[in-house]
Amino acid sequence: MTYQEKKSIVSLISSILIFVAYCLYRYPQHPDGALDSKEMFHYWGSFVLVLTLVSIGAHIVISIIFNIIFRMTTGEKEPAFADELDKQIDLLALRNSFAVFVIGFLLAMSALVIDQPAKVMFIVLIVSGFLSDVTGSVSRLYHYRRGV
Repeated sequence: MTYQEKKSIVSLISSILIFVAYCLYRYPQHPDGALDSKEMFHYWGSFVLVLTLVSIGAHIVISIIFNIIFRMTTGEKEPAFADELDKQIDLLALRNSFAVFVIGFLLAMSALVIDQPAKVMFIVLIVSGFLSDVTGSVSRLYHYRRGV
């Protein structure tokens, strides 16, 4: 298994664990007030903002730990350059990830159009962000395994 495949697997697992752990942590803090109250918007806004920051920070730390463990176990360094195949696979994964997020964004806006509560829009946005991250990691792993 190549470095890129291992990194994609670690990214996939860490994305799932970070998202599930954060949702389990924040769920008990959900306000029980009116559907469109100021408190509800504050909760969902802080949920998205903190999830984004926690996810970025955790991915950086996990990437550093992965590189240290990879070097210790294999004796190899992280590849210092990306060839054309790596760049093409990254672009394909980014395209797939972006497509999933755009579809989720359109679904979230559609929820507002059909008069769903605002929390539905936030939930759809959060889930589409998570699914786009997972889609990017799975796409990257798939293309490294099967080719372009």
